[in-house]
Amino acid sequence: MKGFVVVDAANVIGSVPDGWWRDRRGAAERLRDRLATLAERGLEPRPGVPEWAEQPPVDLVLVVEGAARDIAPVPGVRVASAPGSGDDRIVEVVADREPGRPCLVVTADRELRTRVRALGAEVTGPRAVRPAD
Repeated sequence: MKGFVVVDAANVIGSVPDGWWRDRRGAAERLRDRLATLAERGLEPRPGVPEWAEQPPVDLVLVVEGAARDIAPVPGVRVASAPGSGDDRIVEVVADREPGRPCLVVTADRELRTRVRALGAEVTGPRAVRPAD
């Protein structure tokens, strides 16, 4: 059973100070589009990235909140909108997965990492999907 990757949009976007705060929606759309490329080719091999996530195609879920809540999905990237807390929505996505299905959550948020690990998910940091350039 192939796993899936859940991306904490707010955390990944906020990991690089590139002016994202001036256009949060646009920043989320740019991340979504980058994820679409990763869905086609797989994540880069690096510590914290399981082998199954390196093998294309990769099933990606981008969790968005706030100003980015209504961005559209694109091929290869599902969008899960959070009506409130993005972290709570990520936990819901992880908890609602098919039993035994592997899951990787991309975030640097320590509390969220603890919550999803308790549900059996693996975790890795934002650089897995967004270089820190």
